[in-house]
Amino acid sequence: MNDHGSRFWELFFEVYENLPRQGPGNRHCTERALRLCAGLPPASMIADLGCGVGRQTLDLADLTTGSIVAVDSHAPSIERLRATLAARGLSQRVRAQVDDMAHLDLPPESFDLVWSEGALYNIGIGNAMSVCRGLLLPGGFLAFTDAVWRKEDPPPEVKASFDLDYPAMGTEADVMRAIRFGGFEFIDRFTLPDEAWWDDFYTPMEQRIMELRRKYGNDDEALAVLDQLAQEPEMHRSHSDYYAYEFFVARRPATT
Repeated sequence: MNDHGSRFWELFFEVYENLPRQGPGNRHCTERALRLCAGLPPASMIADLGCGVGRQTLDLADLTTGSIVAVDSHAPSIERLRATLAARGLSQRVRAQVDDMAHLDLPPESFDLVWSEGALYNIGIGNAMSVCRGLLLPGGFLAFTDAVWRKEDPPPEVKASFDLDYPAMGTEADVMRAIRFGGFEFIDRFTLPDEAWWDDFYTPMEQRIMELRRKYGNDDEALAVLDQLAQEPEMHRSHSDYYAYEFFVARRPATT
């Protein structure tokens, strides 16, 4: 994370932890990417890295019959996911644990599928390929989303916004090179549609920010932070042609 002050992060998590998703995505995209993993065993072992509060984890549980380990470094998000799993009777199939993606407490070469929506960039895409390959059985699949530039020379405010959180963000071609350099066979990719940004992410974000503006109506510092957070969906309205989220699907070769 960058060097925002503690009050920023307090408000950030008060917004983000209450969203259905902590980044772009939807069930349709999850299902589409899963279909690209042709030949996945019926009772697969799946690792969901950077799961957040687990909306895609729940979709994976609905769409597969195997076991899932969902990992995130933010303990409150994991606690929320555990409560959801218990309420839905999924605790026997899905295990949620606090863990660091860069130093995972997971057995190597144990998973048929490694999944990650909008999280691998936190440890660098090249390092992430090594981590994910190490978790996969030979022939196992990797499916992940990553932000990419679609045009050169984005407006300064757009470049500055992404530089705060993802200064190494590249193009689709850059991610493809990282996939192949990481020892994977590329299968396919697709661009997340605009509704994947809004339905479960930016629309509820704007609603949450409105709620918190009422809550902190006399707190100028909190209102300034909320104004800052509100800039992200506004930027997407104006400049989404400069960047995108891509869903990439690859496979560890069956033989090495």
